[in-house]
Amino acid sequence: MLKVRFVAQVIRGKKPPPGECNQDNDSDCCKEGQLYTKYNCSPPVSSHTKAYLTLNGFEKDEDGGAPSECDNHYHSDDTPVVALSTGWYNKGSRSLNNITITANGRSVVAMVVDECDSTMGCDSDHDYQPPCRNNIVDASRAVWKALGVPHGQWGGLDITWTDA
Repeated sequence: MLKVRFVAQVIRGKKPPPGECNQDNDSDCCKEGQLYTKYNCSPPVSSHTKAYLTLNGFEKDEDGGAPSECDNHYHSDDTPVVALSTGWYNKGSRSLNNITITANGRSVVAMVVDECDSTMGCDSDHDYQPPCRNNIVDASRAVWKALGVPHGQWGGLDITWTDA
């Protein structure tokens, strides 16, 4: 019998310079010396791919950091847009394409505009935030509103999604 051993790749956290980690939308900052797992792939996409919805700001000076990877622009948080974990982002193959997100008895169509980097983090390019897990759909406020999630519960939600 063939045994396969998984060896996790990690990033060692660095303390962000004062004022350099944007904690909008309850974003985490890297902690000095803490190990953060890196992911090169995500679970397979199906007609009901399970994921975890997080809240992200896509406007300038928000926790999303730099302009979106797909078009080098910032996007209004009142527009349904998302960033996908590295594996699902798939080197930009879903850039500017729509996905359908389902949760809370509702569905919303959102455009993929960015990557939620699962392979890098804890540096200035990533706002001193840890790498994303491999099952993240990082969404604008508009997505949360469309799903009918009460504002006080925004931040993390089990969802399903599929390519639209």
